[in-house]
Amino acid sequence: MVLILDPERKEDRASNPGIKLNGNTTDSILYSSSPRKMSLCGYALQIRFFVILCVGLSILGIIIGSHCSNRYCSKSDLQTNRIANASEDSRSLVNSLGLSSDDPLLNLFDVANVNFEIRGNDVMVFLHIQKTGGTQFGRHLVKDLDLERPCACEHERKRCDCLRPGKNREIWLFSRFSVGWKCGLHADWTELTECVDRKLNQVVGKRSKRRYYYVTFLRDPLSRFLSEFRHVQRGATWKNSKHSCDRRSPTEIELPRCYDGERWTNVTLENFMSCPYNLAINRQTRMLADLKLVGCYNMSAMSKTQRDRIVLASAKLNLSNMPFLGLTEKQQMSQYIFERTFKMKFLVPFEQHNVTVSSQTLKLISEREKKMVLELNNLDVELYEYALKLFNYRFSKLKSLDTDFEAHYQNIISSNGQNFTWDSLYDEDADA
Repeated sequence: MVLILDPERKEDRASNPGIKLNGNTTDSILYSSSPRKMSLCGYALQIRFFVILCVGLSILGIIIGSHCSNRYCSKSDLQTNRIANASEDSRSLVNSLGLSSDDPLLNLFDVANVNFEIRGNDVMVFLHIQKTGGTQFGRHLVKDLDLERPCACEHERKRCDCLRPGKNREIWLFSRFSVGWKCGLHADWTELTECVDRKLNQVVGKRSKRRYYYVTFLRDPLSRFLSEFRHVQRGATWKNSKHSCDRRSPTEIELPRCYDGERWTNVTLENFMSCPYNLAINRQTRMLADLKLVGCYNMSAMSKTQRDRIVLASAKLNLSNMPFLGLTEKQQMSQYIFERTFKMKFLVPFEQHNVTVSSQTLKLISEREKKMVLELNNLDVELYEYALKLFNYRFSKLKSLDTDFEAHYQNIISSNGQNFTWDSLYDEDADA
């Protein structure tokens, strides 16, 4: 704003401490030779200020409105734009892998140069998604790795202490079978990233900055969904899951229950699919995404189309930045990728179970029902297609760098060993 001064009162201006001739003041000061002139000019200046303020606010409102939806505009929009607006270099990399140019593969994790320091401050975090074979993989992690200091497992506790060599209190593995469900039953990416560091500080004390290496397993969406359906049908609920996001659990309005009573026993496939709040639907995508980007479980924050687009993009991005992705349908390849990535070796080979509950269920449902399941889980279908290409790329890259690949891979295929099993798999609702 322009400061207007009366040229006839130069001496007054110089002597008045409230006016700075060569400086800035918080308030604009109008000085006049007469009270009447000062009053009129002051009023005119106030009008001018008010008009400029209104115009400025109007322009700001237009700008905000053009960048935000009618109901939702926050920091997450900026984060979402970062996902959507990949650089040209990143898009070229994506295209070279045979992926869609819309896939946000911004930072492909260099699996050939992972330097996991088990003696240092590095921690492996296992993100265990229901019905993906995670229980089997979790057991391999705590029992079957050839380590300088193997995990100490106690049958009674059904837990294993996975401590760093030479250090009695520091944990290198954060998983169900090492620390329990510290961040909640089957905690997802959003929960783990908010919780792990805090929980480790409570367990082993605060120390210098840790590096976290997230690992997970995915499964064909049709098989995984049907497996969860049968699991719920038999009485499972995972009712102790917290679904925490932004440090709070969803309200009953945000995430209503799909059934009355304690369990959803004997639910039909039709009813299982018809509940819009059933977290089995697109579970893998949701559990790998940063849900804070979409307002957590507040479904009114944006349209379903916008929410789906952001959640899927976030899940792909987080997956591509994980050093290890395993696939239930490719156990031996998964084992090879893990061993070559982390420079660790399993003493017992991964087993491929082709006959599963879901495979039996597939024989009992119609083609129409299969199509309905796939359409309902459309985000998981796209995520799995993406994961499969990323998985194959990583396998090929590690294979090309392995001068003795045939011997290493054959050793995985033909390995003999006693499979580690506890007497029975305890209820996954336990120890939440």
